[in-house]
Amino acid sequence: MPGEIIDRPNPQPLPSHIPDYVTDLAIKLQNVKLSDGDLQGLEEFRRASNYIAAAMIFLRGNALLERNITFDDIKPRLLGHWGTCPGLTLVYAHLNLLTRNNDLDLIYVVGPGHGAPAILASLWLEGSLEKFYPQYSMNKQGLSNLISRFSTPSGFPSHINAETPGAIHEGGELGYALSVAYGAVMDKPDLIVACIVGDGEAESGPTATAWHAAKYIDPAESGAVIPIVHVNGFKISERTIYGCMDNKELASLFTGYGYQCRFVEDLDSIDLDLATSMQWALNEIRKIQKLARTGKPIMKPKVILIMRTPKGWSGPKKVNGEFVEGSFHAHQVPLMAAKSDKGQLADLQSWLLSYGPSKLFTKSGDIVDSIKAILPPEHLRIGQRPETYKCYEPLTVPDWKKFGVEKGSEESCMKAIGRLIDQALVDNPTTLRLFSPDELVSNKIDAVFEHTGRNFQWDEFSNARGGRVIEILSEHTCQGFMQGYTLTGRTGIFPSYESFLGIIHTMMVQYSKFNKMAKETNWRTDISSINYIETSTWTRQEHNGFSHQNPSFIGAVLNLKPTAARVYLPPDANTFLSTVAHCLRSKNYVNLMVGSKQPQPVFLSVEEAEKHCQAGASVWKFCSTDDGLNPDVVLVGIGSELMFEVVVAAAIIRRICPSLRVRVINVTDLMILESETVHPHALTVGEFDSLFTSDRPIHFNYHGYSNEIKGLLFGRKNLDRVTIQCYKEEGSTTTPFDMMLRNCVSRYHVVEAAIRSGAKINPKVALDMATLLGDIRHQVTKVQNYIMSTGRDPEGTFDVPRFDNTAFAHGARGERSQGTAEDGFFVN
Repeated sequence: MPGEIIDRPNPQPLPSHIPDYVTDLAIKLQNVKLSDGDLQGLEEFRRASNYIAAAMIFLRGNALLERNITFDDIKPRLLGHWGTCPGLTLVYAHLNLLTRNNDLDLIYVVGPGHGAPAILASLWLEGSLEKFYPQYSMNKQGLSNLISRFSTPSGFPSHINAETPGAIHEGGELGYALSVAYGAVMDKPDLIVACIVGDGEAESGPTATAWHAAKYIDPAESGAVIPIVHVNGFKISERTIYGCMDNKELASLFTGYGYQCRFVEDLDSIDLDLATSMQWALNEIRKIQKLARTGKPIMKPKVILIMRTPKGWSGPKKVNGEFVEGSFHAHQVPLMAAKSDKGQLADLQSWLLSYGPSKLFTKSGDIVDSIKAILPPEHLRIGQRPETYKCYEPLTVPDWKKFGVEKGSEESCMKAIGRLIDQALVDNPTTLRLFSPDELVSNKIDAVFEHTGRNFQWDEFSNARGGRVIEILSEHTCQGFMQGYTLTGRTGIFPSYESFLGIIHTMMVQYSKFNKMAKETNWRTDISSINYIETSTWTRQEHNGFSHQNPSFIGAVLNLKPTAARVYLPPDANTFLSTVAHCLRSKNYVNLMVGSKQPQPVFLSVEEAEKHCQAGASVWKFCSTDDGLNPDVVLVGIGSELMFEVVVAAAIIRRICPSLRVRVINVTDLMILESETVHPHALTVGEFDSLFTSDRPIHFNYHGYSNEIKGLLFGRKNLDRVTIQCYKEEGSTTTPFDMMLRNCVSRYHVVEAAIRSGAKINPKVALDMATLLGDIRHQVTKVQNYIMSTGRDPEGTFDVPRFDNTAFAHGARGERSQGTAEDGFFVN
């Protein structure tokens, strides 16, 4: 029941700094008492911030209007978004007051990311820009630099990004602020995140789902978010849905989501209205947290503020006879012709002077003391919170070798890493989480539940029990959670079906852009890598059909800057364990690990796997001819199932064409293929030739798309010797081996490629090539007919082949025959 109090096992002590709040319904109706000084400071902060924001869009000089504006004072290109700025500065002013009055650890996540003028102006007013950028000092020159350089090559961009102090959210796209905010408060019990969501952003699918994010926050262990829905009515050129809803409709909507709503809309007393509402929200949060931390949690509801202000409030009322304030015309630049139209130039001057800059700034260009009075102490200011820029907490990564699997056995890569991640969660109880779209059990990573559970707070069966796993059927929300969690210092893992990671492609790219810019600042420190685990891959999604067969996320990561992109395709359980351990220790990367959840042969021992992963690729001598010496052809497998087909192909070649000499290579780190100097992991020319030879044909059997391998190899010499087979967008509800056949990556296709290439080098192979290829095609037809008639793969198709010249241990399945030519199955 809403508001029900239930017992919590092992209640957490209440942090000593949290006051013993006693709240009841009366506080919801009681106004906060603001002194005349606070009211003045709030109003002047807003005026000063709005003045700077508007000036940043227009002015290249005369920053404090010490004379009349001329056309020469106007920038040649007018860039920026004015419409959302007044709402953002209003909230910023009150967050200062709320922080000052309550000694808060608070950060501000801004959904309307193009409202950078408002945020930069507020950061300048509180002195945070000067802390990180001395050129924006608290004087006339610093202010002039800020205003004149905005949206120019030498200044800040028009959207919030990593160069913006206090920011943990890239403003280039809409929809993700709320989930980022909730990810940031996880495992940070003292942190409050105020998150403003524009009513345009609220129309996006990711935001619609993120309203449920509060249901995954346990107030006993985590902080809280104050969502602020800014309803100003318009987008770029159309009304918003929320702007056309009345208060009853909005209250019904958010009550259904599980929130207590408070509306902020009294424009005549906006400061009193917002100050009261923010204090109410904080008091409610403290009540919820206190009860949760003393073992009597309240399940429902959470708090939300809905703030109504006009679009472009305090800007021009009309331009050329059209309404601007309170309409979509205020969205970007209200006076676009200010550099050429005398009337608009005059309107601009009147607009800027309406804020009274001479009463807000001293002669030196600093702000007046009444504004400074509402600011919190420097260490609590929004732009200087350490959670946003110097907060990395390295993990204690377990020794993966303790979880190693016996060589020659069979094991699911996902089951193996599940045990490793389970221990990592035990060793890092407040700095590591899994964010999964309800697929952990399906992906066979459920060993993580040995010592933890799912963190879901919205029913009596899971409420107040903690849990390190967040499962919600929204890839966008999982990604947002992980971004907020990572950018505030912790580490996240995102396991997913391979085919659906593409849903968050643009989110991942925006996040990578944020981190690129962060690395180019001199004040942001390292963060942990974000870690994707792709499983349920196309090779074993034959039962779910064509819609579940899509490895395109590999290409999305490959397109990132080389300093960020890391793609691994471990071939067995031991190499996957090594890879996960490495990725959890890494910093600043986007790590993508691709593997199988089905049982696979364990080809490498723990020691061999470690060396293999350190090198990124190696010759698999046990299935090569004479340990790979003097090959006629080089066969390369990339991806666990694709590599298995290469290994089986090598065994077939040994039986039907013993004169063909092959070297078998597995590549686990895709980036080693890049041309030298392009990627930090790229093999040198000498290393590449040593591994792949300098002149022998190379055949790649690759898990992804061929253009990815072509792009990686571009710049390498002698590429006309390379052939590639890969996923070809061929699939259906069929059998696992038929998927290999349809995409031409089966053992038969590898054998055919090897014979064709080897015939160019080895005359003995050339002599028998036509007969051999004819027999292979005949066997393919028989296998396909068998699959179509029986609906299953031939018995023994996935048994491990024998190699008599190696100490490779065989499991029981490897002892069975895989079929014979007489059976019609040309397998072993």
